[in-house]
Amino acid sequence: MPELPEVQTVVTTLLPRLIRQPIVAVKLYRTDIVTPIDANLPLRLRNRTFTNVSRRAKRIVLTLDDGNRFYIHLGMSGRLTVVPPTDRLQPHTHLTIDLPTGQLRFVDPRRFGGVWWMGKAPDDPTLGPEPLTLATDEFAIRLKKTRRPIKSALLDQSLIAGLGNIYVDETLFAAGIHPLKPANRLKLDRIERLNAAIKQVLTRAIEAKGSSLRDYVDADGNRGSFQKLHHVYDRADQPCVTCKSPIQRIVLSGRSTHFCRICQKR
Repeated sequence: MPELPEVQTVVTTLLPRLIRQPIVAVKLYRTDIVTPIDANLPLRLRNRTFTNVSRRAKRIVLTLDDGNRFYIHLGMSGRLTVVPPTDRLQPHTHLTIDLPTGQLRFVDPRRFGGVWWMGKAPDDPTLGPEPLTLATDEFAIRLKKTRRPIKSALLDQSLIAGLGNIYVDETLFAAGIHPLKPANRLKLDRIERLNAAIKQVLTRAIEAKGSSLRDYVDADGNRGSFQKLHHVYDRADQPCVTCKSPIQRIVLSGRSTHFCRICQKR
């Protein structure tokens, strides 16, 4: 599932293609991808112009010239690309938006993603703070409130928004913290180290345009390359890049979890 670096990369590549572009036509091929179901997205987008594209957590937020907003979540297999309108329509294309300079297409074979109409409502209050700007003191307060393993806590979007399985594994390795360590047992110096590792790993991943493991591409259809720099994620039984010990894999909160038992002592 695309996480913060992948979503940020899509936003960055969408911006120059959408800003100040009037919407010429909208075709919704599946109404059940829109929430609420009665939002009538084609009608609301008709004759509007895009004024901004931004990211909140793992959501791509699109702002219109009338102040209304909607967001797209890519789910597990979603792609949001701008292509020439003459390109062949791919299977599982659920939404197309015609612009003077191309056609925005939302393709999602597994349909875990979708479109959410926000209108002029404020951001979702259930989402936690953004990891790239989260202060260590606030991070510590949030972690002290939960006894869950740190891996599970970091996956909770209400605690910190935007992280997923890949980057939690990678940041815990970078910080030298075992994924089963209870979140409320971390001392302040370890939390500070973890906070710095989160920012460093996410920044490097954004620079590499994200991790393309299966379906993810940016708005131009290009794959990311950060998967080549993974230290633990999806590297079970391969040697640790630091100590050469085999990378371990366990299942935690229903998710595959990768770590080094030497570099991340419990």
